[in-house]
Amino acid sequence: MKTIFDEQIRAELIERVGQINEANTAEWGKMNVYQMLRHNIYWNGWVLGKDNPVYKQAFSGKIFGKIALKRMIRDEKPLAKKIPTSPQFQVKETKGDVKSEKADWVLLIKEYANYNNPDFIHDFFGKMTKEQIGQLVYKHTDHHLRQFGV
Repeated sequence: MKTIFDEQIRAELIERVGQINEANTAEWGKMNVYQMLRHNIYWNGWVLGKDNPVYKQAFSGKIFGKIALKRMIRDEKPLAKKIPTSPQFQVKETKGDVKSEKADWVLLIKEYANYNNPDFIHDFFGKMTKEQIGQLVYKHTDHHLRQFGV
């Protein structure tokens, strides 16, 4: 399984982030390229524990989260195209500096080389192992890069 904790995988993802530009349009979903970049910066910061996030699992996740996680990361199959985004990760602003956002996302991807956030609790899946986190982060990153054709 591919994981964000693999140095070569991180390098490949960083190379793909580098291919993003303002001309990229979404092949599915409602985000534009700027919103996708901001979404990923916020989401990865949350996973990494930036700005001391408060972690809380949704009630529905307590019932279905572990089953859904196992299905999501059981194989190399990419994430489905139209998975809904949790409201806390939706980006309202539509314009900004794409180049700067790309650079910020790359810095966060690099931080997974030294990942240490034992307090992380996914808002739906709940408490996860480091291995599960690595696989989910890879799949989430790949999902959004594929969304914009890179």
